[in-house]
Amino acid sequence: MTTPAAQLEADGVHTVVGTVVTPAGLTHAKTVPIRRLDAFADAGLGFSPVTHGFTIDRTGIAFAEGISVVGDQRIRIDLDALRTIGDGLAWAPASFFDQDGNPIPACARGTLARIESRLAQAGFRALVGHEIEFLLVDSNGNRLPGNLWAQYGLAGVLEYEGFIREVTVAAGTAGVDIEQFHPEYGVNQFEISLAPRSAVTAADQLILARIIIGRVARKYGLRVSLSPVPFAGSVGSGAHQHFSLLRGDVPVFSGGTGTQGMTPEGESAIGGIVSGLPQAQLIFCGSIVSGLRMKPGNWAGAYACWGTENREAAVRFVRGTHGNPHGANAEVKVVDPSANPYFATAAILGLALDGIEHSAPLPRETSVDPATLSDDARAAAGVLALSADQSEQITALDGSARLRAILGDAAVNALVAVRRYEHETYSQLDAEALTEKFRMAWSL
Repeated sequence: MTTPAAQLEADGVHTVVGTVVTPAGLTHAKTVPIRRLDAFADAGLGFSPVTHGFTIDRTGIAFAEGISVVGDQRIRIDLDALRTIGDGLAWAPASFFDQDGNPIPACARGTLARIESRLAQAGFRALVGHEIEFLLVDSNGNRLPGNLWAQYGLAGVLEYEGFIREVTVAAGTAGVDIEQFHPEYGVNQFEISLAPRSAVTAADQLILARIIIGRVARKYGLRVSLSPVPFAGSVGSGAHQHFSLLRGDVPVFSGGTGTQGMTPEGESAIGGIVSGLPQAQLIFCGSIVSGLRMKPGNWAGAYACWGTENREAAVRFVRGTHGNPHGANAEVKVVDPSANPYFATAAILGLALDGIEHSAPLPRETSVDPATLSDDARAAAGVLALSADQSEQITALDGSARLRAILGDAAVNALVAVRRYEHETYSQLDAEALTEKFRMAWSL
């Protein structure tokens, strides 16, 4: 019988890349020759516990409980998620385990898998669709010309048609399902929407898509910035997540008698997320750069509220219509590319489930741009401005019994540690210096 490694080798694969994403949103990797595929999936490869504390300045380590130079952990790839990506390479996502094969609590992919299992135990399954906003820069991370650029304009497609074509083809070959690919608001900024998948699979698909984008960009002498704000004063980039919940095969965001056709469980799911946003903000958009984007007018969800097709609300409700064949879903707009997507999805789904289990009330719908409301009107409607202050976000997550119960102490402590390092080390820098220093921090 032909083994997976032998089949891949026959198909021209010589190297396997395994990736993990750490609390700072950084993607790390190890590679093995194809003959070591089974070992990478079984025993795994060694990784120091300090990996969870690697910081976005590429030199620092945020030490905390469980983040130490002593000990060893293993990363093991998921063979079921392995994909070939061309030029003799195959890729697979990996998770952290101890040397006895037990999951490491601070592992983001493992945390999301646990949340997905909790949903299943409660009778639910989730579908998640990721959006990728990114900026093309030159090979040194500098601005590219954009004299012909217009928001969502055809000129951007024609200027980079080779890049767009190759990303589309490479994604399809690797099994990444792109639903749309278009120029965005910022100059040389693009957005890709990925088809919804189950929670862990969707996050894996996002990481693979980023790898593909980065590889193709290099062929054209370009690089990809995944910074929330690549250049001071720009609108920045989001990493919005759409999700829907089903009980069995029955959707909870449609077919009901509640607000916008939601079922009571759908209302409570959104209620749980909206109420948890201030505590979870560090997970969604908590980097030292993220606060520069968290402003009204940036479609960043600067206010903790929800509204149907309201792109300035932190949670945008999308009705199931002929123009939305995937059915009703909720888009969490506060997530940006500095977030670990596994942790972000785990927080979203965990808050949704917590809302359902505690029958969280659905707040009043915000049907206008919340920035146009007076302070008194926002207060009366329960609309809260989310903080752009990283220190406030750190304190909120660190002290959140709710998020600790959802994600676990190890995950929360690691998330807090890396962002606290950023704040203590770099909060004195102005916007220009921050965006310059961290423009390529999350790039692949």
